[in-house]
Parts: sequence; C-alpha cells; structure tokens
Amino acid sequence: MDIQLRKATPDDMESIHALVCELAAYEKGLHKVTSSPTSYKTDYADDWFDAFVAESEREIIGIALYTRMFSTWRGRMLYLEDFVVRESARGKGIGKILFEAFLEEARRQKATLVKWQVLDWNEPGLNFYRKYDTVFDKEWVDCKIYFE
Repeated sequence: MDIQLRKATPDDMESIHALVCELAAYEKGLHKVTSSPTSYKTDYADDWFDAFVAESEREIIGIALYTRMFSTWRGRMLYLEDFVVRESARGKGIGKILFEAFLEEARRQKATLVKWQVLDWNEPGLNFYRKYDTVFDKEWVDCKIYFE
C-alpha cells in the first residue's frame, strides 16, 4: 500500500469529519457528534486545529488532528484530539506514520509535552501507545462543560 503523509488542507475537512464520525461510532458516541464538515472548514480556517492526513490512492485513510495548548507547569504542549485510521487500512503501519509525524511536529514546535486520551476499554489503542514512552495517568479526572 502506497501511503502519502501530508498536512491537511481546507479541502480535506469532509474526509476528516467522516473519519472522526467513524471513530465516534467505534467509541459508541456517534450520537454525541454535533460538528459538521462546514464547521470544520470554519474552525480550520480560524486556526483552531491542524491535522496530518494519510492518503492512499487519493483517499484519506487516516488522520492525526491536534491543537496547541499551554501547560503552566511544562510550557508548550500539543494535544492529540483525534487519531484514527480507517478500519480497512489498520495493521499496515499507517497509525505509526501519523503518530510519529505528530510527535515530530511537537518537537518542531518546541513543545515540552504531548497529551491525548484513550478509552480504558480500547485495548488496540492502549497496546499501540504502550510501544512509546507513554505515561498512563490514573490520577487526574476529566472534567467538561458543554455549551449548546
């Protein structure tokens, strides 16, 4: 499989959104998705996020979507919001290519930390991250407030 890795463009937002929805379905949360390809285009243009895409035969089959954040304890940080490879393309090293591009981008931006979340029941995801120097933090509790 011939894979091309590149930064996302505004024209990729529909495909990126579709992959995010595929991930949401896998995580049993598709009913919670309120974003759209149009909102992605707007937010991407407003520099709310960036992404790497993996393509094969001009089809986007994987993404690593991330944002910049700031840690008061550590400084610059990148947050990996969504990281997904189309189910039919898994097991071919595409996730490794995307994840390592994300890590390299963090180094390029002089980040001191990268963060992300993985569901505690997602064994394939947990096993993937165990291949890196990942710290699985059981101390902090996620908190959120939704604005509709």
